[in-house]
Amino acid sequence: MICLDPDTLAALRHKNVSSSLIGEMAPEILGGTLVSLDGSAHRRARDGIKEAFLPKGLTAAGIGDLFAPIIRARVQAWRERGGVSILPETGDLMLKLTFYLMGIPPQDLPVWHRKYRQLLQLIVAPPVDLPGTPLRRGRAARDWIDAQSRQFIRDARARSTRTGLINDMVSAFDCSEDALSDDVLVANVRLLLLAGHETTASTMAWMVIELARQPDLWHALVEEARHAGTVPTQHEHLAQFPVAEALFRETLRLHPASSLVPRRTTRELHLGGRHLPAGTRLGIPLLHFSTSSLLHDAPDQFRIERWLGRVEPVGPLDMLQFGTGPHVCIGYHLVWLELVQFAVALALTMQKTGVKPQLLNDAEKGRRFFPTAQPSMKVRIGFS
Repeated sequence: MICLDPDTLAALRHKNVSSSLIGEMAPEILGGTLVSLDGSAHRRARDGIKEAFLPKGLTAAGIGDLFAPIIRARVQAWRERGGVSILPETGDLMLKLTFYLMGIPPQDLPVWHRKYRQLLQLIVAPPVDLPGTPLRRGRAARDWIDAQSRQFIRDARARSTRTGLINDMVSAFDCSEDALSDDVLVANVRLLLLAGHETTASTMAWMVIELARQPDLWHALVEEARHAGTVPTQHEHLAQFPVAEALFRETLRLHPASSLVPRRTTRELHLGGRHLPAGTRLGIPLLHFSTSSLLHDAPDQFRIERWLGRVEPVGPLDMLQFGTGPHVCIGYHLVWLELVQFAVALALTMQKTGVKPQLLNDAEKGRRFFPTAQPSMKVRIGFS
């Protein structure tokens, strides 16, 4: 059942609405991860790693300092090439950032790229378990990635004085009050790999597209970046970049990377004026709510002014793409940092030679909305 009433958003926080349907839809890769757990199992797994993903944990791990030079190098390469197919480029950049986040050595990146692509086959693989089939290749890739993750965990415990996100995840996990199996940690390292790539790459691509569409917005971003003179590396620096942050938040609103969130009722309840029996499968359409006139003024227009000069803090509705309630995305602060970093690095790099992004073809043609909402792989951006 697809629910269009705004009251349906309460289902994301309702104790009698379960996330387990997500694990059933993609059991091979999402089963046992945070996004598919509920209740005490979810709380224990989340509590075991959440500290590493808060601003304090990300700063302690040096994530902003790790990301900044990688992002700068990539956008400089775009400038030198003069034009790129934007989604493949942002996808490759995000995968590289995620691999570095996990502490994967540069020489191992090619094999990780290959295994990751094979892992993604499990999302759409037919249920045919024969040699050479997508299901068999995907499972082999998943098992390989999980085995590598277990080695990362062992290494982190052996070198407990080192910093880094994986080390901090393991340390927080081991210090949690609940005794949990390493299987929980392994599953969520895999989730980090999956969740940190496709959706963020799509948002990053749409940010560039909107900058190319709106010269005044590009000019405002360049002026802000030039005034600061550097790419932020910590959350405490982000207040200096209101235009970059507004670009990030408005892009998420108008171009949500997750168009639909699946849930299931565990008990009979009333929602949005309807009676829902226990076991009802729900589709909560984030794309609809992000562009609903009931929730936003001029919802089809890209307006960063919605976010500039606000006095009220960012609330659950503003963060809808990251979920709300107990399942709010654990990587929210990470994505916030890296996408503001990206916007500032793009502006600083391009303004050095006076170039700006230009849309070379139709960004609306060929866009998709499921399972991840993305612009077409063929959308090209020029830099001149």
